[in-house]
Amino acid sequence: MMYMIHDLNPVLLSIYGDIGIRYYGLAYLMGFVFSYFFILWLTKRQDMGMNQQMVSDFITYGAFGVLIGGRLGYAVFYSPDLFFRFKSAFPFWGVLAVNEGGMASHGGMIGLVAACLIFAKKYKFSSLYLFDLVAISGPVGIFFGRIANFINGELVGRPVDGSIAWGVKFPSDILQWPQTQINKVKELGDIASLIPGMTKQAWLEAAEQFSYQDSARKTIYQGLEQIILLIQSGHTEIKTQLGAFLLERHPSQLYEALGEGLILFLILFLVWSKPRQPGVISSLFVILYAIARIVTEQFRMPDAHIGYQLWGLTRGQWLSIVMLFVGFVLFFLWSRQTAKKNPGWLKAKSIKVHKRYGL
Repeated sequence: MMYMIHDLNPVLLSIYGDIGIRYYGLAYLMGFVFSYFFILWLTKRQDMGMNQQMVSDFITYGAFGVLIGGRLGYAVFYSPDLFFRFKSAFPFWGVLAVNEGGMASHGGMIGLVAACLIFAKKYKFSSLYLFDLVAISGPVGIFFGRIANFINGELVGRPVDGSIAWGVKFPSDILQWPQTQINKVKELGDIASLIPGMTKQAWLEAAEQFSYQDSARKTIYQGLEQIILLIQSGHTEIKTQLGAFLLERHPSQLYEALGEGLILFLILFLVWSKPRQPGVISSLFVILYAIARIVTEQFRMPDAHIGYQLWGLTRGQWLSIVMLFVGFVLFFLWSRQTAKKNPGWLKAKSIKVHKRYGL
């Protein structure tokens, strides 16, 4: 076998019912915690006048910016119908139902920009310097977020031909079958019979009635979700049998974790080892993130309800192309400023040593 069947449980610790500690929420927390300590270290080293309380407040502003911007961004860019979707049960409004679609990274970045502008006005601080701080620390949050996407089995990659040794089969694929491949749902009868309380006959009848009976649709979707949960709980037989029906895919979430996260952070960290014009780190982040996103989305499936767009590109790629253009404009403007450069993280003595050895 040249692939793995994804069986990771998105819940790290279950407390009661659906309440528990999930990797996705933990990823956001780890990103904010890292940003706090890293920005605290960086601003002290640069002697930029931000005390510990200001850094704490800045992270709080940034957290609200990411969460609000990320959710609103998903609704605006990917699913505008959420604005008009209301329910009688909590959270009542589709925009607040973060389990329906999740967050958009482009929206989160816009939210961060807004947070920086508000913080800069309140504390009389340079907005460009704040942009640079979130630009250099943000990729680590993206890294954790993409790892969480992989653990959740979401934002899956495009199919591969089996020629790579790291291909992954995602059981979450079956949730798309009722609307697109109902015959494949019928073929899961033997697997469905392993669900407690389900028989093969009841499953086949529900699949036949799926298109016109609400109770049948409920049975199928609940059954598919139960299959996934059983695999995550270690049901080897279901996992093995389902593997024969699944497509092998790129683990594109891990590609994005490296390209948009870890590698981008290391590049920006090295660039800011020396003094830079205010805004240069931010504009480089915009440029490099856009490039990384355009490349990695070549391995990722587009959102099912959107599909491919002009020239076979995804919505995320088109947003990144706009972002790339904006990044070049900002770099041209900000790198030509006559303003005093922001210090790098290398001390003056360290800079002399690096120059002496040609580093």
